[in-house]
Amino acid sequence: MKPPLLDILTPSSLAEALSLLSEHGDEARPLAGGQSLVPLLNFRMSRPAILIDLNQIADLAYIKDAGDYIAIGAMTRERSIEDSDLVRKEAPLLQEATTQIAHLPIRNRGTIGGSLANADPAAEYPAVVLALECELVVQSVRGERRIKAAAFFEDVLTTALEPDELLTEIIVPKAPSGSSSAFVEIARRHGDFALAGIAAQITFANSAPTDVRLAVCGAGTTASRLTAAEEIIQRDGVGPEAIKAASEAAASAVDPMSDLHASADYRRRLTGVMIGQAVEKAAQRAGVIS
Repeated sequence: MKPPLLDILTPSSLAEALSLLSEHGDEARPLAGGQSLVPLLNFRMSRPAILIDLNQIADLAYIKDAGDYIAIGAMTRERSIEDSDLVRKEAPLLQEATTQIAHLPIRNRGTIGGSLANADPAAEYPAVVLALECELVVQSVRGERRIKAAAFFEDVLTTALEPDELLTEIIVPKAPSGSSSAFVEIARRHGDFALAGIAAQITFANSAPTDVRLAVCGAGTTASRLTAAEEIIQRDGVGPEAIKAASEAAASAVDPMSDLHASADYRRRLTGVMIGQAVEKAAQRAGVIS
């Protein structure tokens, strides 16, 4: 299928893009990498009158060391994040999750901002920014605001962005000293959206967890934090009994949907299994367990 007839506008600056969004409102959709939006257009699941192509705005593509956090421009390609030594060193969870997104040609074109703004509950990045407690910078002609990741994702393909707002930057806190992370997911085929996936970052002191972040994708209408499982690991450690209890708590906490790929019960079970895998992998990488 082909997309419906529409106009494509190509601003060369952020200011121009924001002006166009303000002018056209609900009739317009921003175009980043296009890996999600173009299929939606082809299947008539999205029917904007205007596309605002952001690909000529070079100032929105960067990865910068900003002291205690990494600043990533919304138009930064996923492949650039995958290859970044700064991200690999300071936010390894983000780098590992990026390697599991689809296939290399998709990562060459897809952007972090496009993925987050699309808010597909099965995508990797929403779970990662929740686990890392990132902030998302959005701008409009009215000004700038920062939205915590926990408040950004509202429903399937729905975020806190207003029609005239554009996601421009992702603020990624650097992993604290003593932390370890892991991202695990299960898909029907390599490169497919995950049936369920877990983003984990755990900080240890003297082999005991002092801060636990666990988030799930593919197991609900949005990615979400698994707070009950976090509390169990932080209180009881990473031994077999604690991991089993955390896995059971995670499986009970999620409310997945059934579709042609997997039932809700299967996704619930996967969530519990992968909590165990993610916690064990993070603990092994920290040298806390063998």
